[in-house]
Amino acid sequence: MSVDRERIAALVTELLEAIGEDPDRPGLKQTPHRVAEAYAEFFAGVGQDPSEPLAHTISVSHGPAPDTIPSGAVVLRDVRFRSVCEHHLLPFAGHAHIAYLPGEQVVGLGALPKVVDILAARPQVQERLGEQIADTIASSLDARGVLVVLDAQHQCVTMRGSRQSDSSTVTVAARGELAEPAARAEIIALIAPASGARSWSEPSRVEPGTTAGDAG
Repeated sequence: MSVDRERIAALVTELLEAIGEDPDRPGLKQTPHRVAEAYAEFFAGVGQDPSEPLAHTISVSHGPAPDTIPSGAVVLRDVRFRSVCEHHLLPFAGHAHIAYLPGEQVVGLGALPKVVDILAARPQVQERLGEQIADTIASSLDARGVLVVLDAQHQCVTMRGSRQSDSSTVTVAARGELAEPAARAEIIALIAPASGARSWSEPSRVEPGTTAGDAG
């Protein structure tokens, strides 16, 4: 599904008029088209299949001798992402930290950020985004467990309302064996150094599927 740029441009023109501006003045004349191009990028994930990047897997157990069996977690830290909050259509951005316990197959590490990008490039809320990333990985791979931690700043919090410019929001989504508190704590301890050991590194205080505001 492609974004209708011409329709967006027309609607932005109406919006500028609605706030009392002149869309024909020099500074705004190209704004509707610029916004249309930006929205085409921001919402490119609408209608895309987030599991597609995970279609090609790699065998862990079979390869150059000796053969082995998967045991520990695969952890990818500090995956940058940006999305648009569906409540106010304002951006939120931060880092995703992804871990999974592989079965016999793993996926190329470059595929995981692609999953994040597809799911983030649509109107979102952070709580749902983390759950969707976890569900996509859990359903597409033979993973024994999945953990997704998102840490992001929201412009609907930092720029409007209470204007808490230093606040960030942390969400945790866990599946399978990594939903078990001790296993989750071990992975969060590995993730935390990448994020300055923020307070969410105390796993006993954050349950799967919950949010934790962090004041800095």
